[in-house]
Amino acid sequence: MALSIRRGDKVKILAGKDRSKTGKILRVDKKKNAVIVEGVNLMKKHSRPTQKNPKGGIIQTEGPIHLSNVQLVCPSCGEITRPLMKKSEKERARLCRKCQAQI
Repeated sequence: MALSIRRGDKVKILAGKDRSKTGKILRVDKKKNAVIVEGVNLMKKHSRPTQKNPKGGIIQTEGPIHLSNVQLVCPSCGEITRPLMKKSEKERARLCRKCQAQI
């Protein structure tokens, strides 16, 4: 099944501890149906000393969020929307359901 959101899209978080925050998608995992959003769902990871990080310590990274908990934000009208897939002869386009602008 084709996903309606892609890397670089702006999304709004609908559920969880970071509800109502918005951010840009950094990565999409199709197998797990999850996305990683910039600055949202921060998790702390303990790391050992390595050559790259000689001190080690605690690193904050973004954790995955399930696709059902995020929704696309239209760049033109700024509203959350489920994109409408419009198929022409040469290409597929995603349209905003509210303002009909191409995403």
